Amino acid sequence: MKQAGVGVGRKLLVASAIVLGTWTAVAQSGEHGGVPESGDPSLQGWLLPDTPPYPAGNEPTEERIALGKQLFFDPRLSGDGNMSCATCHNPMFGWSDGLPTARGHKSMVLKRATPTIVNAAYNTIQMWDGRKKDLEDQATGPLETSVEMNADFKRMFEFLNLNQGYKRAFEKAYPGEGINKQTIAKAIASYERTIVSNDSPFDRWIKGDKDAMTEQQVRGFRLFVDPAKGNCAACHSAPNFTDNGFHNVGLASSAGENADPGRYAYKPIKILKGAFKTPTLRDVALTAPYFHDGSAKTLMDVVEHYAKGGEVKEHLSPNIRKLDLSRQEKEDLVAFMEALTSRHEPVTLPKLPLN
Repeated sequence: MKQAGVGVGRKLLVASAIVLGTWTAVAQSGEHGGVPESGDPSLQGWLLPDTPPYPAGNEPTEERIALGKQLFFDPRLSGDGNMSCATCHNPMFGWSDGLPTARGHKSMVLKRATPTIVNAAYNTIQMWDGRKKDLEDQATGPLETSVEMNADFKRMFEFLNLNQGYKRAFEKAYPGEGINKQTIAKAIASYERTIVSNDSPFDRWIKGDKDAMTEQQVRGFRLFVDPAKGNCAACHSAPNFTDNGFHNVGLASSAGENADPGRYAYKPIKILKGAFKTPTLRDVALTAPYFHDGSAKTLMDVVEHYAKGGEVKEHLSPNIRKLDLSRQEKEDLVAFMEALTSRHEPVTLPKLPLN
């Protein structure tokens, strides 16, 4: 990882710890009704760095991003030639797919929901179970998996090398590196690093626009960070609304012998049985349904689940407990999460090289 990239990652973790500690004290003190005023310096830790971290050797360039976008939207990379990265990570559904769980090769119903790639560039670990360390590591995962894109890499490399448009694009993006799994992964990751949400009403409110959020949304933020009420920031921490950790949140699907083990499959520690990565909440209003199993249809369903302290108590994360929330407070929390949606430029489809 490039030094600047490492620095950004460390700053995210430090900012999260500082902000959570500050906000715990503020929420408990009741200062400003539990919420500092818009533009207060204590809020600045919730702002994301302008530039996501990236590894050495894959610095973002116009050529790399353009190539990555072509590959991301090109169904010809898949085994059947009918499925692209964008099939599941569709900008029309908040860069997810709008389904309870993903559909893979030949429309096979998969066990887990498609996570959004919004702000995935800021994650310090990837995938619901954390089996991929960064975007480059993750990028070819769906291509390699038989139940997902089921790519035939030999055929795919032949196609890309015979396509003069792609040959030129790879040479411009990665001179002398050729067309291989590594350069494909680096290009797709470069494009995914442009899928960023950091201009929501919440961000503008933090920067000093006191009218960017409604009074209800500000109340929701107070509840969100208050450990005695929502306690949401314990896991959905600053600045990307994730601690990059893994938690069993007590979903009904976590019970039984055939339950998805989640992170436990890679780190066989008891507390991680049925634990899944904390997803970002940025642009969360665009990515229903929710949870790794797609079991919550709405944000209110999510809040109700946490309010009762989960369904299944075995291996439950210590952060999950029954919450004392009124109906109004639940609605305030939902209103706040709706304030985390950024303004985005329309996504234009790339022109794919035909030959």
